[in-house]
Amino acid sequence: MQAQYKFTVFGILAVLVWSAVLHVMRIVSEDFGAIGGATLIYSVAAIFLVLFLGFPKMKSYPKSYVIFGGVLFVAYELCLSLSLGFANSRTQSAQVLIVNYLWPLFTILGAIISRSNSANTVLLFCGSILAFTGVYMVVSGDTSLSIESLVSSIVSNPMAFGLAFGGAIIWAVYCNLTKMLSNGQNAITLFFIFTAITLWVKWCLIEQSLQSNFSFYKVCLLVVAGGGMALGYALWNKAIIGGNMILLAVISYFTPVFSGIFASWILGISLTTGFWIGVIAVTLGSLLCWQSTRASVNNNNVAVSDA
Repeated sequence: MQAQYKFTVFGILAVLVWSAVLHVMRIVSEDFGAIGGATLIYSVAAIFLVLFLGFPKMKSYPKSYVIFGGVLFVAYELCLSLSLGFANSRTQSAQVLIVNYLWPLFTILGAIISRSNSANTVLLFCGSILAFTGVYMVVSGDTSLSIESLVSSIVSNPMAFGLAFGGAIIWAVYCNLTKMLSNGQNAITLFFIFTAITLWVKWCLIEQSLQSNFSFYKVCLLVVAGGGMALGYALWNKAIIGGNMILLAVISYFTPVFSGIFASWILGISLTTGFWIGVIAVTLGSLLCWQSTRASVNNNNVAVSDA
């Protein structure tokens, strides 16, 4: 029991680290550019993961997992990091992150579509509407649900919002697909190496020079961003081995709330009432969707026992 408690604490720490470190990534992107910053961050993260978890052995992973899982992981990380880097402001980067947090909803919908899970239709519908309404409020920046405000925000930077939304869908596909293909293996270190290499290639082809000079402060932020990302994945890897997965699942759905709190602190921005109401709506919507699958399982168990 004590061991499970320890692993569960690792998972909670991982969620908190992830919630904070993505805002540090935004600052690094301001210092070194969207592509240059992402390239440096994922390179540092890959080095830390090798130190934490050891160098990956490709032969130990199923080929289909390496190919399909690797492509999806790299695509998602590119969408996530570049959406933060290309955001017009720090406030917009916080909005972009909440759009990305639609991935739990899309993951559940993907599992149902692929018939690997079932759900209570009413709870799923209510949760989906609530989550999308929350994103609507976060992006529009007010509580009036004005179409004009929403369109104005998206049109101001369609690339950033498009990358965040696309990333949420890609990560949902990754979660469902790798569950089937991984055979219980975890190639996260290998995938981070793939991501870093892809970004270096992209950087050499497009930018070829950093937008800023290195300084002690900037290097420290870079190490915090890359090391924090690696630490989050390493802690989560430990947590899923022996932690309380029900509690961890619930805590992970509160990531948008933690993210908003850290955004105010780390980025020094003032977030609107509409933003916070939207964040709560996204969180509650995701929890309802998650509960819809649990309710369905419980109903099936009752039906079996009654039979």
